[in-house]
Amino acid sequence: MDASPRTPQQALAALLDHHHPERLLLLGASELPTLQAFRQAHPQSRLFNAAAAPLPAELAALRFDLALLADCLEHLPRNEGLHLLAGIRNLNASRIAVLVDLQAAGWQETDFFALAMQVQERFQRDGQTLHLFTYDLLEYKPAPDWLNARFWANPENFGKYWW
Repeated sequence: MDASPRTPQQALAALLDHHHPERLLLLGASELPTLQAFRQAHPQSRLFNAAAAPLPAELAALRFDLALLADCLEHLPRNEGLHLLAGIRNLNASRIAVLVDLQAAGWQETDFFALAMQVQERFQRDGQTLHLFTYDLLEYKPAPDWLNARFWANPENFGKYWW
C-alpha cells in the first residue's frame, strides 16, 4: 500500500465524520486537533481520555462507540499494548482506530492482523511512517454466501430448529 495523500488528521476526521460516535475513548499521550474540531461540531458527543496505560477502572466498565489510540502504543511495552488493545476490542468498543509508528512502537503489521485489524492508510513525512489500523465488529466477518436455505438438505427447516 502506498502512502496516503491525506494527513493523519484528515483521515481521523473522515473516520469520525463517517461513524459520528456519541461516546468516544481517546487513549494517548497527546491531544488531537481533529478531536477538538469534532467536539465543536458535535457537542452532544462525549469524549473520555486516558493516558497511554491500562484503562482506569472507571473507564474499563464503560462501552464506547469508537476507541481511538494515538501516540499510545509507542509508550507501552508490546505485551501491555496487546493486552490493552485486545481488552478494548473485546469489552469496551465495537470500533477501534489506531494511529501508530510501528518502528517506534516495536510492533509489526502482523501484530494488528492477529487482532483482526486492517490497515486503512499509511502516512509518510520526514522519514517517519504512521499506520492507521481499524477494527469494526460489524465488518469483521460478513455472512458467507452458503449460509442460506438454498444449501440446506431440508430448506423448509432453515431457521426453525436448533439442534
